[in-house]
Amino acid sequence: MRTNTAFIQVSLAVTLSLFATCARNPVTGKRELNLMSQEQEIAIGKESHPSIVSSMGLYDNRNIQAFMNEKGKAMAKISHRPDLPYEFHIVDSPVVNAFAVPGGFVYFTRGILAHFNNEAEFAGVLGHEIGHITARHSARQQNKQLFGTLGTIATAILLPQATEMAQQGVGLALLSYSRAHETESDGIGVEYSSKIGYDAHQMANFFSTIKRISDGSGQVIPDFMSTHPDPGNRNVRVNKLATEYQAKNPANYQSNRDQYLRLIDGITYGEDPKQGFVENNQFYHPELRFQFPVPGGWQHQNSPVQFQMGPKEGKMAMILMLAKGNSLDEASQALVKELSLKVSESKKTTINGNPAYILISQQQAPQEQGQPQQQQQDPKTATQIATWLIQYNNAVYALHGLSAVSTFTDSFRTFQTVAGGFKALSDPDKLNRKPERVLVKSVPRDGSFSEVMSALGMPAARLEELGTLNSLKATDRVARGSLIKVIVR
Repeated sequence: MRTNTAFIQVSLAVTLSLFATCARNPVTGKRELNLMSQEQEIAIGKESHPSIVSSMGLYDNRNIQAFMNEKGKAMAKISHRPDLPYEFHIVDSPVVNAFAVPGGFVYFTRGILAHFNNEAEFAGVLGHEIGHITARHSARQQNKQLFGTLGTIATAILLPQATEMAQQGVGLALLSYSRAHETESDGIGVEYSSKIGYDAHQMANFFSTIKRISDGSGQVIPDFMSTHPDPGNRNVRVNKLATEYQAKNPANYQSNRDQYLRLIDGITYGEDPKQGFVENNQFYHPELRFQFPVPGGWQHQNSPVQFQMGPKEGKMAMILMLAKGNSLDEASQALVKELSLKVSESKKTTINGNPAYILISQQQAPQEQGQPQQQQQDPKTATQIATWLIQYNNAVYALHGLSAVSTFTDSFRTFQTVAGGFKALSDPDKLNRKPERVLVKSVPRDGSFSEVMSALGMPAARLEELGTLNSLKATDRVARGSLIKVIVR
């Protein structure tokens, strides 16, 4: 009884303090709880930016960056929060994505820039991302998470056996709330892009491109479990919003297809080989001059700071990254300290002539409240780690293999094969590999998209990929002299 009373008193105090910080949302005009000041939003953005740059890298293209700055500033000026110190950046990633950080930081990948087919598509997505900032979605999500947490705490105290069910309910509620944010930002994107003169119907068209990419990846998430609404549904809704906006605000709205295509002519497409690439079940890094095997059927993801891979079922994974320290001893000590590893085995070895350490260690999920500290580690939650620290070309690399304790013996054989294959890269073809780029060509003849691609020397096996890139289907008619994108190395 005393515990319940204390909880009610604390909850009441928190609730009163929350209502004391109500503020009017600049987009909706509604009064709502405000747990994050504008100064805090800006601070979050400034603190996040270096991490984003270090993990993804920036793409260096002065003309595209100048265009992005110009349109971003124009849109910020007519937005609901023109006083924020907006910054616009292009990150060096082939993934088709755009995102925003509180305080005015907006990021587009070079991957999404390559897939736009006119300025209006670009402007629609830019308006969507600025909309997340102006509508204070991060702050509103923080409010929702706090209430979800308080509700779960209350349930845990009053009815402990219902905690898991409550947490699942909170999770689904937050997914729905995030979808609401995405839908709201779509509407803001229509408004903002239209206000600076662009046809928002093109924003709707880009959702068709996103759907083709999503369907082609084979990783479609059911709408009710996704934080983003289905792209096909968004196409319909945004088209409707664009029609309504233009009916109320008649004007000559632009798409500017040719101008945009000329702007991105030559943009890097797909993985940049200088950051490393996978080919024939091998990972090659031309700049760092090493290679190692990738097990057949494993998925992989590369970034400037690490390479990670694993089987689809997720029973194990491997991660390569640069270790801290100038020697194997320094790297080993730093690793154990930073990750709080409990090392059960360590030994010196060599891998293809390179000095190396092998460390076998263990981590476990954090101790749950109420469990005795001396309780035996649960093999279902404990993680076993095999780490190879390899000294190569004045650097130390850490290659980690992770799996559950219960399956570690079997997994270790795979980890050992990968680590044992780490060696110097000397193949000139791999060392001098150039990235693919998007080139903009003039269509040489009237015909279907597939006929035009064939005439321009594009392989039939990449027709769907090229169709997605150009937002065209194989049978769509293309006029002689119009501009079109092709992929070349």
